[in-house]
Amino acid sequence: MKSRMILFVLAFVVWALLNWIPDWQHLVVGVFVAALVAYLTGDMFVQRPHLFKHVERYLWFLYYIPIFIWEMLKANIDVAYRVAHPSLPIKPGIVKVKTSLKSDTGLTFLANSITLTPGTLSVDIDREKGYIYVHWIDVKDKDVKGATERIAYRFERILTRIFE
Repeated sequence: MKSRMILFVLAFVVWALLNWIPDWQHLVVGVFVAALVAYLTGDMFVQRPHLFKHVERYLWFLYYIPIFIWEMLKANIDVAYRVAHPSLPIKPGIVKVKTSLKSDTGLTFLANSITLTPGTLSVDIDREKGYIYVHWIDVKDKDVKGATERIAYRFERILTRIFE
């Protein structure tokens, strides 16, 4: 029940911020939408509700957003350049990336961050061994340590502070 209440509050705050029209119709609809989301997904969304009390996690998340946007912008430019210059050599392949993240939310954020930066695509996650298999458009490092440094380290060091 506690996780559903936390999810309701978070969903309502996000709804209010996205709509940003402080009239009663939008707020009433927001209450219903937040209640529906909390009812349907409350038991799977928040596994550890005590983590929501730590303000520094929110600050790290605010720090993570511009870094993610910057990395996504750089990767988009790189892929666009490769498309515009088809003679540019590429070496596609699947590499193994080591991660220390254990929580479902942390692993999901890391895999999505890797996928949303063009040129890489998370293919599979091996939770027990701590690996994410990534398809990389231009493999620069085949070893696990090098691939982890180039693909995941910039995200994982921040996501660890947010979700672990």
